[in-house]
Amino acid sequence: MLIREWMSSPAVTIDPDETMPKAVSLMKDKGMRLLPVLKHGRLVGVVSETDIKRASPSDATLLEIHELLYLLARIKVQDIMNKNPVTIPENFTVEEGAERLLEHGISGAPVVDNQGNVVGVITRTDIFKVLISLSGLRHRGVQFAFEIEDRPGSIKELTDIIRAAGGRIASILGSYDRAPSGSRHVYIRAYGLDRTTIEELKEALTKKAKMLYMVDHRENRREIFF
Repeated sequence: MLIREWMSSPAVTIDPDETMPKAVSLMKDKGMRLLPVLKHGRLVGVVSETDIKRASPSDATLLEIHELLYLLARIKVQDIMNKNPVTIPENFTVEEGAERLLEHGISGAPVVDNQGNVVGVITRTDIFKVLISLSGLRHRGVQFAFEIEDRPGSIKELTDIIRAAGGRIASILGSYDRAPSGSRHVYIRAYGLDRTTIEELKEALTKKAKMLYMVDHRENRREIFF
């Protein structure tokens, strides 16, 4: 999956000469937590909720309301924005985009095309949506987690058993993180299973691999084996 498939587009942007109250209003109206700052169509910065909170008076209770509004109105976006924004190419995969956000400790970033033009914004919320989509969670099926031998055919052995039981595979995810050497962790989500035969299915699966857990999202049933 590519960033351009999941980003918010077109990007909601703001001019560096606009005021901080304008940025706050725009974020609230559009449901955004960061705004690319464009001058003559070119990216010159990013302003986020964090930047706005940092620039706000630390003790507003000591200020008269008209004084507070006056001070805020004098603060320009260019005064509080991050002038060296992290960007993400639109042809990055979602995983690459998530990695970049994590590396820089940020919640979102402008998405740019090959010419450096801002074409959208990607945020952690968008990444969460991708995770839910990839996992097949909306099918509300059963997820099985296994520790399997890292060899050809080891996943197919499990999916064949699930399909033979009438299950349809919604997703298969795998990871080597935290798995012993020579093994990997695999997470298979299936739906369409007959709950009356689930114990027989578990028994058949555990003959092929070590089961770590089983979560039935439809029945809210959870069995943890490690």
